[in-house]
Amino acid sequence: MRRRFAFAALLPIAVSLIDVLPAFAIDMPARKPGLWELKMVFEGRKLPAQEMKQCTDAASDKVMNSNFGGSAQTACSKQDVTKSANGMIVDSVCKFGDVTTTSHAVITGSFDSAYTMSVTSTREGGPPIPGMPATGATQMTIQAKWLGPCAAGQRPGDVTMANGMTMNVIDISSKAARP
Repeated sequence: MRRRFAFAALLPIAVSLIDVLPAFAIDMPARKPGLWELKMVFEGRKLPAQEMKQCTDAASDKVMNSNFGGSAQTACSKQDVTKSANGMIVDSVCKFGDVTTTSHAVITGSFDSAYTMSVTSTREGGPPIPGMPATGATQMTIQAKWLGPCAAGQRPGDVTMANGMTMNVIDISSKAARP
């Protein structure tokens, strides 16, 4: 029951991320293992800023990355990645059902200490989403910074929301893979 509640509480955030993040099936650099703080600001949407902390290691970072990008090979007709001196730019066009999302993401900084991801996207098709402008255009900025080693009692893959609710992406991924 608790897991269902946790998933239900995180669903609006997950839907928001899917709408604005390009599908990252690309090889993103691995983040430095340890505790990361992420602050997400949604502009053009009636959603409050979201904060979370993620305890990562190489395996959990790969799971987090692949959960957003696993279907990109079949869903995305365009996925252009350009590396720059201090990051990368990702342009994508992805279709999930009757919804097409066109995204432009600029990622700057270091995956060892702090990075910023600015994503501009346009969503076309599908039912309206509460809090989203009628034009389907949104802007999201993620600011991430490395805080140090994971806290005592945390496991790699733990994601803790600002309200204290914690879920583990490896546990969720393992359960989703079971028949």
